[in-house]
Amino acid sequence: MSRLIACAMFVAAVGALALGSAQEVDRGHRSLSIGASAPDFNLPGVDGKAHELSDYASAKVLAVVFTCDSCPVSQLYEGRVQKLYQDYRDHGVAVVAINPNSPAAIRLDEQGYTDVGESLDDMKIRAEFRHIDYSYLYDGETQNVAEKFGPVAMPCIFLFDQGRKLRYSGRIDDSAQESLVRSSDARNAIDALLAGQPVPAATTTASGCPPKWKSNASAVARELAKIDAEPVNLTPANGDDLKKLRANPTGKLLLVNFWATWCGPCVSEFPDLQATYRMYRGRDFAFVTVAENDPAEKAAVLKLLQREHASSTNLVFATSDTAGLQEAFDHNMGAAVPFTVVIAPNGDIVYQEEGEVTILALRRAILANLPETEVYAGQQAYWSQN
Repeated sequence: MSRLIACAMFVAAVGALALGSAQEVDRGHRSLSIGASAPDFNLPGVDGKAHELSDYASAKVLAVVFTCDSCPVSQLYEGRVQKLYQDYRDHGVAVVAINPNSPAAIRLDEQGYTDVGESLDDMKIRAEFRHIDYSYLYDGETQNVAEKFGPVAMPCIFLFDQGRKLRYSGRIDDSAQESLVRSSDARNAIDALLAGQPVPAATTTASGCPPKWKSNASAVARELAKIDAEPVNLTPANGDDLKKLRANPTGKLLLVNFWATWCGPCVSEFPDLQATYRMYRGRDFAFVTVAENDPAEKAAVLKLLQREHASSTNLVFATSDTAGLQEAFDHNMGAAVPFTVVIAPNGDIVYQEEGEVTILALRRAILANLPETEVYAGQQAYWSQN
């Protein structure tokens, strides 16, 4: 089970905790009470500017959304937050999104649904990819602002009136699948505030992924230690082995990377490919490296694999007939390395790149072709868009 699914299960387990209540939640982080004043902030944004609470003083309603890059639920809401911003910006509503996650506290196996991590630079990449126009701010360095708001799960939204008193907190609506939404809670609250009316329901329960507090950074160290201890193996592969590999016998989405120790770009990209494997291996995903070294160089290949703690399936050419073994894999394969392909379970190639891999394009192709899950339905469409 992936850690992100586990996050969703955790949120369900604490479903009785309304975001607007002033009780202790998530290891002592307190959630802001209805009627409380908006906490002040000064945070860097993806636009390269610092943003303060006072910057939005003229807004009739201030919407503060806690969200992040890696949570698949947050991803499914990005378009809805964008539409909320577009629909209400001419009506005196300011929308500010804040990422509270500490990059140091998110493990690789918690990134099974993302192409990037949680740093400010990662946020800039996501904002460009998804054409995010609303303010997207980074609080992962100190998490001081998140401590004051106390978000339990992401995405969640806090709505403040013109006097900057909290009037609504909780979910944006009642379903991560937009087609199944029956209650547009945040919009209903905004409409009420703009009309000078009481908010229909001041608190609701948000569902998604809990923030990655920096106090959990030790879990990252434990994961890396576990990775370092995983066995590293290397197996010779002949023409029949490579033909079988091309047909994809794994039943999973398969990433194959042809490389060699004497190839500078191959060695340069190798850590990113291993990180990609560790991100997605909790899903229906497999990774095979194929070294085009001469069989006599097997020891050098294994040494590099061990240095990189490459616990993926690793093959090395069993003969010095490089051209023949490349042909056995696929006659359309180029002669140069690195050479990278992603193969669907039915054998179709869904991504191919000669030369040093474009890691974001590769990860997005993987995410767009991994099987849809019931919990996060809509992920394939999300990653297929641009």
